[in-house]
Amino acid sequence: MAGMQKGGDDDLIADINVTPFVDVVLVLLIIFMVTSTAIVRAAIEVDLPKAASGGQAVETTINIVITKEGDLKLNGLDSTEEAISAFIKKEIVDSPKMQAVIAADKGVPYGNVVRIIDVVKSNGIKSFALNIERDVGQQ
Repeated sequence: MAGMQKGGDDDLIADINVTPFVDVVLVLLIIFMVTSTAIVRAAIEVDLPKAASGGQAVETTINIVITKEGDLKLNGLDSTEEAISAFIKKEIVDSPKMQAVIAADKGVPYGNVVRIIDVVKSNGIKSFALNIERDVGQQ
């Protein structure tokens, strides 16, 4: 027993180091935040028309989708023209330079797209874009 030492290397470490755990959780949170917008956009199936002269996508505050069936989606959620109008009126106060991107399936009648453009512009949004799929064969 004379060879055993008290407080030597045989003591158990009772502390848990949480720093690596917090680092991993923060990295996962950032990855989730970045990919969540792409997941929402990919979940709504819209067959966009193609154009050779389409510009780059813009960062938006509001995203409106018109599906082939004529359903409206506001930022990925089911909506109506009245709800879109109310949302814009509420948000334009805080963001006067708000932009809108309107994505419509190519099977949607032209008049329906124009009606949504009117809703957007009549409620104070000055800058909007029509979302298209870039046609790589026509350059």
